[in-house]
Amino acid sequence: MTDAGATVGSPPLRLRQAVRALVVDEAGRLLLVRFEFPRWQGWALPGGGLQPGEDDETALRRELAEEVGLRDPVVGPLLWTRTAVFPFEDGRYDGQVERVHLVRTPAFTPAPALGWELLRAEHVEELRWWPVDALAAAGVRSAPPQLPALAARILAEGAPAVPLVLDR
Repeated sequence: MTDAGATVGSPPLRLRQAVRALVVDEAGRLLLVRFEFPRWQGWALPGGGLQPGEDDETALRRELAEEVGLRDPVVGPLLWTRTAVFPFEDGRYDGQVERVHLVRTPAFTPAPALGWELLRAEHVEELRWWPVDALAAAGVRSAPPQLPALAARILAEGAPAVPLVLDR
């Protein structure tokens, strides 16, 4: 994934609108998804693309139920936005604009409504609760790359008064 940007005279980027959640349990652990795409493998926040007619909250509720089995989450404040440019495998998009919301929840065992066969078709390989310090110490690849530091800051200081704008 690289920074967004287009050169003068190039066609406009085809960007998917997406919403994701920083899902945090009462122990301060993060629920993350491990993706294994041919060009990128790593840990990311649960969520996904908006369907026609959906707003962020509706899409996030649907995505969290499908992907991790979290039903009726309380969708909290917008934490950050990020534009990530990368080619989608199907060629429909050049990247996506992500809006990330805070979702606090009691710990639960992830049980995706979609089931593992469908999730694996979407390149999801694992769901895992991560203590923030363990995520940082493990040095794993994440999206966004600064996820461990961002999560630690939000857990220590709370949601930013104005959503952050990440450059990658």
